[in-house]
Amino acid sequence: MEATTCNGSVGGSPVFYLVGLPSLPGSLFLPVFFIFLLFYLLILTGNALILVAVVAEPSLHKPMYFFLINLSALDILFTTTTVPKMLSLFLLGDHFLSFTSCLLQMYLFQSFTCSEAFILVAMAYDRYVAICRPLHYPVHMTPQTNVALAASAWLTALLLPIPAVVQTSHMAYDNVARIYHCFCDHLALVQASCSDTAPQTLMGFCIAMVVSSLPLLLVLLSYAHIVASVLRIRSREGRSKAFSTCTSHLLVVGTYYSSIAIAYVAYRADLPLDFHIVGNVVYAILTPVLNPLIYTLRNKDVKAAITKITCPQDPENAGKH
Repeated sequence: MEATTCNGSVGGSPVFYLVGLPSLPGSLFLPVFFIFLLFYLLILTGNALILVAVVAEPSLHKPMYFFLINLSALDILFTTTTVPKMLSLFLLGDHFLSFTSCLLQMYLFQSFTCSEAFILVAMAYDRYVAICRPLHYPVHMTPQTNVALAASAWLTALLLPIPAVVQTSHMAYDNVARIYHCFCDHLALVQASCSDTAPQTLMGFCIAMVVSSLPLLLVLLSYAHIVASVLRIRSREGRSKAFSTCTSHLLVVGTYYSSIAIAYVAYRADLPLDFHIVGNVVYAILTPVLNPLIYTLRNKDVKAAITKITCPQDPENAGKH
């Protein structure tokens, strides 16, 4: 459909109407609100605890935990771009977003998604150097190198979505355009347009492939070298210790790419629209909820630091033990 059939015009300022979950009865809006609110509070609390614990505990001032606090900060920002609006939608029936707000939400959602993928690559590289080149670890993983790797992940991710956002902003929309989603996702925004959607759909697909496939390939390459190095360790205890330092990161990577797979299958499968939307919402919430749990339960150093913050010992009692 051509842009001229729109009630609005290219370059105008339409208002976007977030449909939410089309088949969800109004009576379930409040329960859904409380579910999202619970998840959001868990995300904020869990990731904030990790941030505070790593910053406050000197023994955690290591490259691995430096990247972890980047991941926690991203999870907080990632969900804060989408969940508050979803809460407003389900509690207050606030379906409307301005043109600028919608594009900004789309841009930030894509940027933080990309950043998380690249931070996971930096964490994989850290584990690769620690296990495969332990003698060179202090030389390779200096504070300057860590900052450069993290800054590269953030900067690259901030730049990658710009072409898609710019092109989307020049598409034509009705004065009130309906977005069949709970937030301004790129594909949902493109489908709401009455311009030719093929170029934007292709661009979105290409960016998604680069952002998901390339980092995954780099992570798998790192772990191929790690597995090869660990298998050369003769003692079972040594192999177990080496693998244990990677467990948390592997679980986080698995969670991240599983959520992408859920979103992709939900989109491609011949299912009702609500399933497509829920698949994308799961992608937006699953990883930020599980990351703090994984690192708290699987990493004894982080667990000990968080326990020290949340359950501080009385100095007099501590001295008796």
